Amino acid sequence: MTRIDVGSVLRVSANLPYANLLTRSTGAAVRRCIEAEIASVGAEDVVTLDFTHIGMMDYSCADEVVAKLLLDLARRGARPSSLVFHGITDAHLEAIEDVLLHHGLALVVHFADGAARLVGAVSDDERVIWQLVHTRGSTHVDDLAREIEREASELTLVLEALLNRRLLRRDGPTFAPIGAVS
Repeated sequence: MTRIDVGSVLRVSANLPYANLLTRSTGAAVRRCIEAEIASVGAEDVVTLDFTHIGMMDYSCADEVVAKLLLDLARRGARPSSLVFHGITDAHLEAIEDVLLHHGLALVVHFADGAARLVGAVSDDERVIWQLVHTRGSTHVDDLAREIEREASELTLVLEALLNRRLLRRDGPTFAPIGAVS
């Protein structure tokens, strides 16, 4: 797992003494630095962007650092396998969710208190299935289908969609959450 401290990236890329992501140009500078770091990771790596040291984030920075980064990763293909946002607070969440919905994107966020959530443009079914996998830690589609009394083939479609969007990972025959942060 590769961890990128967004607060450090902000201080270096924008040469700012504060820890707030404000203005589109600041967000673009931070995104370019993050993209350069991500370019060196392996295709199977999970990259964690750590927002623990970021105070607030406005919508223009969320668009640059979150949406444009995710769109670029989707356009480039398999590197990295997943991207997790860690240390998210309520001060970040509204702007992040807004830009994700606007662009039809989703991601897994880990809050400062350790809780994780799927945010962005996902169906109710995807959200429920993701939460079940996250709660279990890992699951085989047949076990999950028996637990929630659904057809395995129907469930596989939802799980594969979450996998393809890099919101879950495959661990052999099971599906598992991504980016468990210690």
